[in-house]
Amino acid sequence: MINRILLLTGAACAVGLAGCATSHRVSTDVQPFGTTTNGEAVNVYTLHNSKGCEARILNYGGIVVSLTMPDRDGKLGDVVLGFDNFAPYQSNSPYFGALIGRYGNRIANGKFMLDQKTYTLAQNNGPNNLHGGPVGFDKVIWDVKPIHTKAGPALKLHYLSKDGDQGFPGNLDVTAVYTLTDDDSLRLDYTAKTDKPTICNLTQHSYFNLAGEGDILNHELQIFADRFTPVNSTQIPTGELRPVKGTPFDFTTPTKIGAHINDDDQQIKYGGGYDHNFVLNKMPGDLSLAARVTDPESGRVLEVWTTQPGLQFYSGNFIGDLPGKYGIEYHNRSGFALESQHFPDSPNHPEFPSTVLRPGETYHSTIIYRFKTQP
Repeated sequence: MINRILLLTGAACAVGLAGCATSHRVSTDVQPFGTTTNGEAVNVYTLHNSKGCEARILNYGGIVVSLTMPDRDGKLGDVVLGFDNFAPYQSNSPYFGALIGRYGNRIANGKFMLDQKTYTLAQNNGPNNLHGGPVGFDKVIWDVKPIHTKAGPALKLHYLSKDGDQGFPGNLDVTAVYTLTDDDSLRLDYTAKTDKPTICNLTQHSYFNLAGEGDILNHELQIFADRFTPVNSTQIPTGELRPVKGTPFDFTTPTKIGAHINDDDQQIKYGGGYDHNFVLNKMPGDLSLAARVTDPESGRVLEVWTTQPGLQFYSGNFIGDLPGKYGIEYHNRSGFALESQHFPDSPNHPEFPSTVLRPGETYHSTIIYRFKTQP
């Protein structure tokens, strides 16, 4: 049975690519979605805005299971990759839709030094630590509270990562608020506090396909960044901030994702395509437009806004062959991720913006996925 929370008006429907909207409601629903191997209950919460759009989000990993947005004809379709049931999220998911922490992206050799002390983390990506380790924020149960805001229905998620969790110091108290707004945006606001000096770099890992199926090579991408951080063979930044001009990484004007994805370029080879951090043209902390993606087929447009200094563009090079939602088979490059973040391996690069969080300070970051259409 569905437990309806904050039900305000009417009814709506939005399913898959053939989704439709009749009368609309602004509400939050919750229903069971499965059980973890540890016996923990997994629930899915569905946010509805007044236009009939939906965001379905799990208490496990804060995972965005589905997100329906209109195409140029007003038809709702699901624009994120995911699974129809819970089991694959725990066993075989490449971070589909998840909250990421404590440290998004890679830390070289699973080690960093803070205040003259060396901390050792799990090496879960070759020699490196990736996305916080084998049991990062994407693989834990969050406390969830549905709330209502002036901007729209929201979910307030909370998790306490204890001192020593995955090797990181300090008790890190994290809150993540998802809001589905009436301007067809999914907004994520993070806050975090610690009781010991630590590092913190939180992001969101949805894979988008604005057409809903097929590959994303025909999507047109613009990233508002004149530089990127080149990497070594294990995808750790070298420390250089390299201009994108004259390289396959120049997305300063709208460019098809597939235009240069297989170029004979060492950086492309290291990532198997794009899996690189872009240095955004912005002031630190300012909420500004980081990227815009257009799908000519559906007319959907995605804007990514962020307060963070960097944006990791991942072209889904290693998704593999997975059975996805609605009977759709996913393959490499079936979706792309735009992960707003601090730069990879920042704790080992003092020249990069700092990710250190100390007692008495509050970590803040905002990510907005705003959807529009074009003719």
